This record gives sequence, C-alpha cells and structure tokens, in this order.
Amino acid sequence: MRGEAGASVNPLASDPELIGDFIMESREHLTAIELQLLTLDQDPANAEAINAIFRGFHTIKGMAGFLDLDPVRDLAHEVETVLDLARNAKLTINSTIIDRILESKDYLNVWMTELEEMLRTGKTPAGPEAAGLLESIRALVTGEPAVPAALAEAPRSPEPATAGLQELAREVAASQAPDNPPETASTEMMEAAKATEARPAGARSIKVETAKLDYLVDMVGEMVISQSLVRHDPDLATGIKPRLARNLSQLARITDDIQRTAMSMRMIPVGQLFQKTSRLVRDLSRKAGKLVELELAGEETELDRNIVEELADPLMHMVRNSVDHGIELPADRVAAGKPAQAHVTLKAGHQAGHIVIQISDDGRGLAREKILRKAREKNLIEPGVEPSESEIFALIFHPGFSTADTITDVSGRGVGMDVVRKQVQKLRGRIDVISKPGEGTTFLLKLPLTLAIIDGLVVGVGDQRYIVPIFAVREMLRPAEKAISTIHGRQEMAMVRGTLLPVIRLHQRFHVKPTNQHAWESLLVVTESGSKVFCLMVDELIGKQEVVIKSLGEGMRNIAGVAGGAILGDGLVGLILDPEGLFGSSNGASHGE
Repeated sequence: MRGEAGASVNPLASDPELIGDFIMESREHLTAIELQLLTLDQDPANAEAINAIFRGFHTIKGMAGFLDLDPVRDLAHEVETVLDLARNAKLTINSTIIDRILESKDYLNVWMTELEEMLRTGKTPAGPEAAGLLESIRALVTGEPAVPAALAEAPRSPEPATAGLQELAREVAASQAPDNPPETASTEMMEAAKATEARPAGARSIKVETAKLDYLVDMVGEMVISQSLVRHDPDLATGIKPRLARNLSQLARITDDIQRTAMSMRMIPVGQLFQKTSRLVRDLSRKAGKLVELELAGEETELDRNIVEELADPLMHMVRNSVDHGIELPADRVAAGKPAQAHVTLKAGHQAGHIVIQISDDGRGLAREKILRKAREKNLIEPGVEPSESEIFALIFHPGFSTADTITDVSGRGVGMDVVRKQVQKLRGRIDVISKPGEGTTFLLKLPLTLAIIDGLVVGVGDQRYIVPIFAVREMLRPAEKAISTIHGRQEMAMVRGTLLPVIRLHQRFHVKPTNQHAWESLLVVTESGSKVFCLMVDELIGKQEVVIKSLGEGMRNIAGVAGGAILGDGLVGLILDPEGLFGSSNGASHGE
C-alpha cells in the first residue's frame, strides 16, 4: 500500500479547478455517508442505506484513482469491499463495522482538508497514515480481531481541520490509556476540532439547482430590460432633473454589475469537458494499437454550463471518430513519411461572438472519392450533380452513412456523426469540415451564445427594427450610386474600399416594405461572419443598445438568419440577426430590384 504520509501522491496543484471540484463533491458524498451511517446504526438491515454508502465510497474511489490519490483510493476500496459483502448478505452490519466506516469517513475528511491547504499554499499534501485503519477494515472481512493500534492512525474528530495530523492521532491513542479517561480526551478533541473549524477556511463553494440559477439569470435579463425601458421612457426625455439623472446612471451601473455576475455564475471552463476525453483517447489508442497524443488548448475558455453538458456526447463521438478512423497505425504513418505518434488537438476560443471548438488530427484525412462513391450508391446525390467539397464532407453527418469497411465495437455503423449534427443543431450551431488527404481533418463547431446580453446596433427597415450584433459590424456607410453593381443580373454588389462585397437587402429577406428602394439612398452595414464579409442594406440607424436575447419559442426557433428576439427600450420587440445564417440563406438569391 502507498498510504504512508501520502508520499506517493503526485503534485496536483497544477489543476486547481479539478481538485476543487473533487473536494466539493467528496465532501458532499461524505456528508451523505455520515447521515446514512446514522440511519444504519438504527436499522442495520437497511439495504437502501448500505447501497447509498457503497455508492458514495465507490464514487470517491473512482475520482481519487483518476487523480492518482492512492491513499484515498486504497481506503475507499477496502471500505467498498466490506460494504459489497454486506450488500450480498455475506456480512452482517454491526456497531464495530459502523465505527470503522465512520473512522474512514473522518480519514477522508482529513484528506479533503489537506487538499484544500494544498490549493491555498501550493504545498504537497502530507496526508495522515492509514496503515492501522486499513488493517482494521481488512479484519472485518477476514474475521480476525481488529488491531487496537488502528485507532492511533485514524483521527476520531468529526471534522479535523488541523495540519498536525500526527499529533491528533497521538491524542486519540492517549485517550485509550488508563490514566486518561476516554471521555475526557474525547471532550478535548471535540473542543479542538470546533476551534479549528472556526478559523477562516478560504473560498467556499456551494451547489445550486440549475433551475434556480436559470430563473435567476432570466430575472436579471428582465431587470435589464426594465432598466432600459425606464431609461428610454419618453416622459424622461425632456426636463430630467440632475439628481434623477444621477440616480438612473447609478441604477444602470448596478444593473450592469448584477448582469455580469449572474451570467458568470453559469460559466465553467471548457477544460473540464476536455479532460474527460483524455482517458478516451488513451483507451482507444491502446486498443487499436496506435500511438496518439492528445493536445489541449484554450482550456480556460468559459462556456455556459448548459452548453458544456450538451457538448459532452458530440465531443466524445468526434474524438472517437478521429482516433478510430482518422489516425493510421504507426507502421502506416512511418511508411507515409509521418511520425509514428499521431496528434489529436482539442482547442476552444471565442470568434466573432461565437464559441468555436476545434477537433483536429494529423491522420489520413477524409477520402473524398470514397465518400462520393458511397453517397451515389445510397442515392444521396442526384445523378449528374457534382457537389462541392464542403457538400461532400457534409455527407458524413447523414444518418447511417459510413465509409468504414468493417464494423468494430468502437464505430463504423454510421450513427455517431449523425448524433453530433443533431446535438449541435439543437444548440443552433453549425459544423464545418476541413480535410486534406494524408494531412488530417479538422472539425469546427461554431456555437452561438444560447443566453446572452449583447450590444447591438438597432436598425430600421420600413416600419420594422432589427438588431445587428455589434461584434459582427465593421462599419456603416452610404454608398455612391456608381459603387453599386450587379453580377450576371443576380447578385447585387457594392464596392467598399476597393473590394466588391455582396449586398443583402433585409426588406427582401423579411418581406418588409422599405423606405428606400435604391442602395445608394440607404445605409449599408458592413458585416463579417467568420471568413465572409458582406453588406446589409437598411433604411436607417436608430442607435446602439444593450439587449437581452430572448427565445422566440419552438415554432420560430429555426428561422435562418434570426438568432432570437429582444425587447427594445420602448417595449416593442426587435429581431436579433444571425449574420452567418443570414448570409447563408440569402447567398445566391436575387437581390436586385
């Protein structure tokens, strides 16, 4: 065993987020274990309580094993063995067993305190010795008498929180001496524990139901809208007194701070999502006989917790697809002039207001001709039609589509990538595929902010108003008549600073009667979306406003070019435009008058 003073524990302070989550979850499990043990003390045959305690130790064991916390893992494993025998009616629960499990719970609490101290100071944790406690727990299985000295290595304090763990153990041992009554030592221990618990323990975390958090964020959004309504109230447009103006300004600052805080409460680093794929890559590569190194970048990028939860399955499918299909065997890579060890990269970042997650490998790349041939066999492409490269690559997301020659227990049935597309579309996102034969494949997941408060330009088209996200706007201009031209009688173009840019007439896109029919009488909003740059033709600029993205409901959730709605300062609703969807749905259509 490697429980001696925690000497074998790896330095863990390099990933404080992961350790912090482990501490928080373990403390929750330990609290629940203690409550269930008290129930079991009253009813030793309570199978539900035994199962609950077993699950708690099993979860802690798994998390500790992942973090290489061998002393925690070993103790949890021994207790789990005892509880497994009890679950299978091979061991009867009695007070001695309950005492040993409580001691184990106290031991693990000491470890959580040590890990917290490590996060605060950066020192490697020197956890308590567990040899005696491990022996006493094993004795419960073998039926041999428990070693009395075991108590010397197992602190009995309900919540020990001191760094002098060895001294604490000696005090417990001394409590068993004839000249020191157990009751007196126990009282001293309780008082010492209470004194240490009263000390500040640094940052604390609590868990909140996501439903409550979502409701809070929704209400903050409503408060921002209400504050905007007050600020733009026509009754305050003239004759506002200086004191009222100061108070409204203060209200705006406070509202802004609350809004940012509420939004940040739901944000978590994407690194937690990426870390879960590390084990997957290792297991898959070993099983397939491949050498694969996983590289992570942008782990500090924060995403809404809801997005992270929804992305777990798509990310797993895409990484699995890269390792199983994309990466070659070491001998094949060497024969192709590539290093034997392959690389799979996960990268996250923000781009033009979108969250972009990149999954790339340096494998064989997508077989364009093979995909095309398979698609024709399945009648997915009409005869005589020559699709573009991006359209061919998009076929891999078709239900049941697979170019794998054999079906393995990992993939090959053509269901994984279909799941990916459905899940990303559910988040109103999109997937782009870039691939070069022999060089590798890159998948780009572009996801919008599902709930956000953004700055936007409010523009007018006829009697309607729309919000263009300000992060997508390059500039606004009124073009000269000679700057407007039409290509092949179809696509209207505008010459902007020496570059021809497509023009999208919003009144045509949304079937609104415009104030101006000619582009040179209107305003052009130069908009960018990814690598695309184009112009939106609008009648007027109304102003800049911070707006809350609101869902339009199930019936209007998939309108191309519309990201949501917003309640403007006068209480009316404006549509928030999605530049990328707007360009995609309008590109190639007739825009001339």
